[in-house]
Amino acid sequence: MSAGAADPTPARRLTVLAGPTAVGKGTIAAYVRAHFPQVWLSVSMTTRKPRPGEVDGVHYHFVDEAEFDRLVEAGQFLEHATVHGAAQYGTPRGPVERALASGQLALLEIDLQGARQVKVTLPEALFVFLAPPSWEELGRRLVGRGTETAQERAVRLATAEREMAAQAEFDVVIVNDDVRRASEELVSWMRSGQAGRTG
Repeated sequence: MSAGAADPTPARRLTVLAGPTAVGKGTIAAYVRAHFPQVWLSVSMTTRKPRPGEVDGVHYHFVDEAEFDRLVEAGQFLEHATVHGAAQYGTPRGPVERALASGQLALLEIDLQGARQVKVTLPEALFVFLAPPSWEELGRRLVGRGTETAQERAVRLATAEREMAAQAEFDVVIVNDDVRRASEELVSWMRSGQAGRTG
């Protein structure tokens, strides 16, 4: 396949969005899904239970541990990790490869561990870090979400502190101070073909 400017390689059509827990990655992905139909969004697989309002096959593919482990053994994940010492998450490889091969702009919304794995296999992708307006706001969002116990929140906040230190590993940092603005900035970077990339 040609790798010229008018025909970017498949990896250059892939954008990886990561950031700390509760920063709003899922909210940004949902906005992009609703307002930018030209962008293909990967649906991750997880062994955790659905949260209220989550739909299997839309927000995540929900599977049990045995099925997840079987797919890991079969090499069916682009990346996978155990997050917060609990549930497993992974990006199914086949749908991503098919989307890129068809010429679509593709977005992976994943955690930091997963982003690091993708960077090893697809270093030409665009890596975007979604940051909160402040550490205090991140804490408010996590508590306000109301989906975790106090102990789970403490684990997630400790993880988030480590994740915030990883911004320098990414090509672009977008502050999620407004969902529409942050989503539009993300899609603008995707459409630019990384022309302004400095990573």
